[in-house]
Amino acid sequence: MTQIAGVILAGGQATRMGGQDKGMMRLGGVPLIERVIARLSPQCATLAISTNGDLTRFADFGYPVFPDGSTESQGPLAGVLAGLDWAARTGFEAIVTVATDTPFFPTDLVDRLQASSVPEGFGMAVTEAEERRFWHPTFALWPVALRDDLRVALRHNQRRMRQFAESKGVVPVVFENSGAQDAFFNINTETDLARAEALLASP
Repeated sequence: MTQIAGVILAGGQATRMGGQDKGMMRLGGVPLIERVIARLSPQCATLAISTNGDLTRFADFGYPVFPDGSTESQGPLAGVLAGLDWAARTGFEAIVTVATDTPFFPTDLVDRLQASSVPEGFGMAVTEAEERRFWHPTFALWPVALRDDLRVALRHNQRRMRQFAESKGVVPVVFENSGAQDAFFNINTETDLARAEALLASP
């Protein structure tokens, strides 16, 4: 199977938590991005970090850090494009992206996304609850071959990850939740952070 590089999307600011840098927020005394690295690194050939602002704040983690190009507030799709451009330079055919504020994502994420990706499409994580489907666009496998189309889409102010992905043949990959726990629970508020601390302390 094709070797996959992981790209952590770390450009978000915790606006509902006073504008903190999400990647450096601490969970169990450890920066969120460090927990994401520990979860993703065994699943990928290598990692990189796409962010904005001061790039040096992530330098100590030992992986390439590059700007997400989101000077016009183009959101996470700009980070995906930056990751695809980096992957093209380093010889990878695809990347899997993850969000830095989602520390409990599945440990088989990459294998399952890759297994569900076909020449006509690529995998994106979804969960299901009460007959509804929830998409998690920041958790997807993106072929490097998409980068020119994505560049054009961003020039035309495309900011919706799922909309772009669906135009390129995305394949929904269903991940099961564990009990009441959303597999892609993300931290946006102080309440979320407290819940994450409780989850971390639970067996």
